[in-house]
Amino acid sequence: MISLPDKYLESIKDIFKDQYDDYLGSFSEKIVHSLRVNTSKISVKDFLGIMPFKLEPVPWTDDGFYYDENDKLSKHPYFHAGLYYIQEASAMLPAEVLPIEENDYVLDCCAAPGGKSLKLANKLNDTGLLISNDISASRAQVLLKTLETGGIKNAYVMAEDLLSLNGFDEKFDKILLDAPCSGEGMFRKEPELIKSWLDKGNDYYSIIQKQLIEKAITLLKPGGMMVYSTCTFSINENEEVIEYGLKCDERMKVLPIKEYKGFEKGLTDKTKNCVRLYPHKVRGEGHFVALLQKNGNNKSNIQSDKLSSIDSDILKDIQKSFFKGNIVIRNNRYYLEPEHDLALDGLRIMRSGLYLGEMKHDKFETSQALAMALKADQYSKVLNLDIDDPRVLKYLKCETLDVKDISDDGYYLVCVNNYPLGFGIIKKGILKNKYPANYRYK
Repeated sequence: MISLPDKYLESIKDIFKDQYDDYLGSFSEKIVHSLRVNTSKISVKDFLGIMPFKLEPVPWTDDGFYYDENDKLSKHPYFHAGLYYIQEASAMLPAEVLPIEENDYVLDCCAAPGGKSLKLANKLNDTGLLISNDISASRAQVLLKTLETGGIKNAYVMAEDLLSLNGFDEKFDKILLDAPCSGEGMFRKEPELIKSWLDKGNDYYSIIQKQLIEKAITLLKPGGMMVYSTCTFSINENEEVIEYGLKCDERMKVLPIKEYKGFEKGLTDKTKNCVRLYPHKVRGEGHFVALLQKNGNNKSNIQSDKLSSIDSDILKDIQKSFFKGNIVIRNNRYYLEPEHDLALDGLRIMRSGLYLGEMKHDKFETSQALAMALKADQYSKVLNLDIDDPRVLKYLKCETLDVKDISDDGYYLVCVNNYPLGFGIIKKGILKNKYPANYRYK
């Protein structure tokens, strides 16, 4: 069993009260494993129809499922096709309770590694705009890969300090602030966080959290909603932060969250609509979630179904309806950007919209992001492999493929059961693999 510091145990007695022993008992229980279906690529019904593993639903979301750790779902080709994302069950709740509508402008403040951003993008359904931000450039790279593998077209990925984000007051319809925290709720799953807790404690994060929620409130439109969440139990990182946010702007109020078996309420009078998830009460780790709204009415965003054209011979093989937004060229790189009216120039943007590819030596090199954003029926040349075809794993290992069953040469979208994996060039019955090395199956 994990050894918990006496200082920590003393700090949580008033939180858990008569549940204290049950909480400690949870450290002897097995960690549960879960995934969330990427509905931008596949419906939940279709996903359940093709998955050969036993899955049990996560109660608080329609697209989350528990699985047996022995099934190694991070190794399955459908994972590489972006059909699902491995995500801790309790961590699914924050993005689940934020009521995204199509054409919203959505900000994910501390977005890495990207599971919550992917859910927000699913809800937007390729409309509006998603700004996924993380202060760390290295973490933002992980976030970027999550969204690109997920096939998301309408997101900007940034690496900015939220506190320095000026000129965007009351611009966002919905905001998710999954704040940096002491991580008490993850001690069971990630014991290495205990050392960080001992080094920094709760007060270190509480100061940061109050700064972040105050800033996020200024960015929220009147009438807009935001979620504040952490994976910790501390009152001064949760309830006290919410109460501070309510004082920052008198228009803010806490909204109720749908209750499920095992959910606990916030611990103060003003935060009873908030939700606490405990590892001894639900099948998941610890979490705190609050849904807030700013009173008032907001203005509608730009809504456009504008289609762009592009002159690349390769991209002419893609259905025109795919190119919704604006084609932008920077340093010979092509991007498909969603239409919006935000002034994003000068920000540390890792990716603006969908990266289509790059012009090299008068040839256009398509991107992996483009392959993952396509549907099989949107591209004219498709090599579709059955899930049991050994060439699927060979492709994912970046190997050359024997494709003598394909008579026409050209640039192909390689799919597994009609779900794209990447590109390849077929010439005389051999496929030259274009799968990126950093995506390689291991």
